[in-house]
Amino acid sequence: MELTSTSFLVTLITVTVLAMLAALLLWNRIPGPGWVRWPARVLMIALCQLTSIAVIATWINGSYGLYASWNDLLGTENAQNSSAMTGPPPGRARFTQGGDGTQSTYFRGSHSKLAGQVIVWTPPEYRAPGAEKTRFPVVVLLHGYPGSPRTWIDLGGMPGTLDQLVRLGAAHPFILVIPDVYPGGVNTDCSNTPARKVASWLAQDVTDLVAKNFRTLPEPGGWGLMGVSTGAFCAAKLPLQYPKVFRAGAALDPDPLTGDPQVLADPVLRERNSPLWLVRQARKADVGLFLATSAQDKDSPPAQLEAFGRAAAGSGVRVKTLIRPSGGHNFQTWTAMYPDALGWLSTELSPPGDGRG
Repeated sequence: MELTSTSFLVTLITVTVLAMLAALLLWNRIPGPGWVRWPARVLMIALCQLTSIAVIATWINGSYGLYASWNDLLGTENAQNSSAMTGPPPGRARFTQGGDGTQSTYFRGSHSKLAGQVIVWTPPEYRAPGAEKTRFPVVVLLHGYPGSPRTWIDLGGMPGTLDQLVRLGAAHPFILVIPDVYPGGVNTDCSNTPARKVASWLAQDVTDLVAKNFRTLPEPGGWGLMGVSTGAFCAAKLPLQYPKVFRAGAALDPDPLTGDPQVLADPVLRERNSPLWLVRQARKADVGLFLATSAQDKDSPPAQLEAFGRAAAGSGVRVKTLIRPSGGHNFQTWTAMYPDALGWLSTELSPPGDGRG
């Protein structure tokens, strides 16, 4: 049972109600002397409190996306993933159909030598009669840290929100690709380091895998990214580093655009992988970036978006910003940004077509 699933929350609520009923029914029926009855009553009270706290904690976690899985909560994901980067090569990767309409695989990239999960969702238009030769634009969704690809589905309301926007005519019917942002459990802010080539994993391995298995539009006009928090930092930097792969990136509440010393300790490596430095080096790049935050988000203050806009002036990079008046660093805020972000991506990326123009 998944940590963020509705069934887990309902189960906890049921256990809490049963614990309270048991305490009410058994309070005066516990046999034995007082030294037996009173400890038993204390245990019943403690059980009621423990289950109530578990319900509240689970509800808060589900609302704010603090932990996306049991591995995130228990800190075991790193231990499981970092032992060896094994997995089938792209040519032997097989996608498994999920009950929620997604397909997933686990493979080892030929460029990065990293292995991780990739989830893909194709819109209903992809399977419509007469669409057998139609190619579709792709949006790569990048989760935050901690997190996992399932975060976008369990907490982020995807792909349902995109499907609704498509029906309203507010967005293209994108193929959604949700890869592991830190394969092996080590966060590098989607950067290539001497030990881990995460940028190559996302911009080469994942894109090659998807392009070979699905009817995608060619790069870069048909490919974009959307990320939240750490994933937003990556969505802002990868189009600048790989303009021949990604035409656009939408960054929702990005981490500091100058880089995080706790992630990349080397100051030169950190600077060369920061969106703020990269946009200053851009020259006539055919890249668009959408940066969004809220006035209340201390982790992603509006001031850094303004600084980025000034740095991008004269670079040729198209920058659009959105600052909402309220909201925290969580999926409640990010889902409210989806219509603007996906609508903007639909203006930057090519619509479905034959891929020839």
